[in-house]
Order: sequence, then structure tokens, then C-alpha cells
Amino acid sequence: MTPIQVGLLGIGTVGRGTFEVLRRNQEEIRRRAGRGIEITMVADLDTARARAIVGDHAQVVADGRAVIANPAIDIVVELIGGYGIARALVLEAIAAGKHVVTANKALLAVHGSEIFAAARERGVIVAFEAAVAGGIPIIKALREGLTANRIEWVAGIINGTTNFILSEMRSKGLEFGAVLKEAQRLGYAETDPTFDIEGVDAAHKATIMSAIAFGVPVQFDKAYVEGITALQPADIRYAEQMGYRIKLLGITKRRDDLKSAAFPAGGIELRVHPTLIPATRLIANVEGAMNAVVVQGDAVGTTLYYGKGAGAEPTASAVVADLVDITRLHTADPHHRVPHLAFQPGAMQDTPILPIAEVITAFYLRLQVADKAGVLARITGILADNDISIDAVLQRESAEGEKQTDLIILTHDTVEGRMTAALAQMQALPTVLAPIVRIRKEELN
Repeated sequence: MTPIQVGLLGIGTVGRGTFEVLRRNQEEIRRRAGRGIEITMVADLDTARARAIVGDHAQVVADGRAVIANPAIDIVVELIGGYGIARALVLEAIAAGKHVVTANKALLAVHGSEIFAAARERGVIVAFEAAVAGGIPIIKALREGLTANRIEWVAGIINGTTNFILSEMRSKGLEFGAVLKEAQRLGYAETDPTFDIEGVDAAHKATIMSAIAFGVPVQFDKAYVEGITALQPADIRYAEQMGYRIKLLGITKRRDDLKSAAFPAGGIELRVHPTLIPATRLIANVEGAMNAVVVQGDAVGTTLYYGKGAGAEPTASAVVADLVDITRLHTADPHHRVPHLAFQPGAMQDTPILPIAEVITAFYLRLQVADKAGVLARITGILADNDISIDAVLQRESAEGEKQTDLIILTHDTVEGRMTAALAQMQALPTVLAPIVRIRKEELN
């Protein structure tokens, strides 16, 4: 059987890795796919660099539309990134009847519903394993491996840059800014690291996982997103003393407890923020630039997926796996393929994404207070008045002076809106001397 022909849009780090992995393992891939898979055409604005990579093995062009227009190309791999030209080329490839593989989480998180609808109408596949957690096959696990389960929640370390920064802050006691500079020097962080450190990259990925886990449209605009730029070494140290570690987590949860006239289908939490996790949890011990995702299903219980979340060949591994899947299903009836978002299109639900005020979680609070009698009683009284129960209290001498103390409080689960109201009341106390630090806490049990 003749090899299936692939057109590659963009041959940067991941594109080069895809080309090299596909050539190096072509015999193994052919045995698994049932036919060969060859990249025969590459589009990149830097044609000289592209030719240096592919040599005589593929035609190089500067215009991606030339790849789409080539009738011999069966699959288009989009590795350009971003929302602009990438979206246009993906939709044009679908309209031309080409299957698409993409690693573009931003594109799918924002325009996924449009892209998947176009693909269904045209009868082609859009595969995107590489869009979330690099080489970890979490999309396939959610779409296929756990299909017998009712997914309860998903929580993941899905951005290697922030995990590296937090690991270094914890192990070396350094400030955020110093570690960020080191991450940039080592190549873990971009020159402009905003998408990573502000949680946007993780939110793109969490949005995609949420849609697959719960059978809802992709709704990035409704995600709550908070980055790590405000984290202080003191909070990482205090969390450690209380048996917790702080990680930037992407979290999505099913909330059936909300079913009512206002929420007839319940609701879904979709949030990214720094989170205290018990140090005994496996995911709390994921260090450096590694990724990990925990999934809770009603039948299987808790499963953990761990590995490299970025890099040329780990991400290429996921791209090539998608190419193999499409090759196997190339001639299959479109109605019998695995749906893009796991659930049949007619069975998707419009379960609402909850505002952050409706989220239920526990909290870590750090208050810098005057070292006076009655301060703790007043603060715990405010928490009690707002129906917030306390799990633990730690008091430490403040670095700011003898007449001040750091008061650290861990709470049990509560509705975020209640905590917001309580914090406003506590912040107004004359004995609270600085802005209160609030970090959410998840037991993940």
C-alpha cells in the first residue's frame, strides 16, 4: 500500500522533532499503522532553514496554502501556533477534505467548537493529542481509555515552566523574579513568559480537558485564571511546614450538588491557580519541568499520567501518534470514529461553567497582624460568622518586626464567595497590617 502523505505547516522545534521521529522510527510506525507515513511537503517562511532540515526528503514552500492545495496530501499537520493564520489554514485544510493534526492548544481552546463542527460537516478528523501535556497521552486516556467512567474531576500540572519555577523556589528559597531569570537562561521560559507565568497556557489545556471529560463545548473565556507571579517564598515555606506543597494546577470538576432550578444540569468548575496539595500526594512530588495529570473516575478511581510536557521529541511523539491513528481510520466511516470531544455531537451538554464565587475549595490564609491579645479571636470569629471552619492555625514571628506576627490559617472546604466576604471583613481590621494572602487548597482524594 502506498504511504499516506503528510504536509507540515511550520518546522520549528516540534516540527523538526516530528520530521526526525517519523523518519527514525518509520519501520516501527509502518508496522503499527498498516502503511507508511511520509512528510512529503513542508511550509515555512524560513525556507532555507527548512531545506537544511528536510534535505531531499520533502518539498519546501513558503506558503502553507500550497500544501493544502496539493491533492496528494492526505493529512495537514499545523505547528504554527497562535490564533491568526493557524486558524485560517486549519479551516481551509478541513474545507479541502484534509485530516488535520495540531499541537495548538490556544487555537482549540478558543476556536475548537468552530473547528470541530467544520470537521464533522466535512467528514475529516482533527487530532490534537500534542496540544495538552506534550508526550503524555492524556487526550487518548480521557477520550478512549476512561470512556466507561463518569469523570468526577481532573487536576493537572500542565505547564512545565511554572512547575520548574515553583520547584526552584521551594528547594532554594529564592524569589520568583530570580528563578524566572534562571528559567529563561536555561530555555524553560520564553523571553516573554506571560502566557506561562500568568496561567493562560495551563488554562488553554484545562479547557480542552474539561470539554472532553464532561462533554461540554470548549469555553476558555469562562475559565478562572490566576498565575504565580505574586507567590512569596514565605508562603511556600509555611505550606511545607504544614505538610503541603504549592503547584500551579489546572482543575476542572463536576458539581452535581448544584442541581436546582438555577442549575438544572449542575455546574462545572474550570480554574487555574496556585494550589496547596498534601506533600504525600504523588502529584505534589512532580518537580522541574515535568507534567502530571490526575483523573478521578467513578469506576477506575484515581489514575495518574506523568511525563514530559514539552520539548521537540516528547511533543513529536504525540503528533506522530495522531498521524498513526488517522492512518488507521483514514477509510473508516466518519460516523464510527471516536468523536473529537469524546461524546457524540448530539449528546453534548451545555452545562454551565461556574463563576469563581461558586467554587468550593479549602484555603490557606496568611495574615500579617499586630501582636496583641484578642487578634486571633476576632479573626476566627469573622470566619465563624461566615460559616467557614478552621482546619489548622500556625503562628510565626514576622520578618517585619517584633510587634507583628504571621498568622497562617488552613480552612476546610467552603464556597469561595463566603471566603471573599470574610477576607474583606478581616482586611478592614486595624490589627491586620498588610494585604491578606489567599491560596486555594485541594486534598485531591
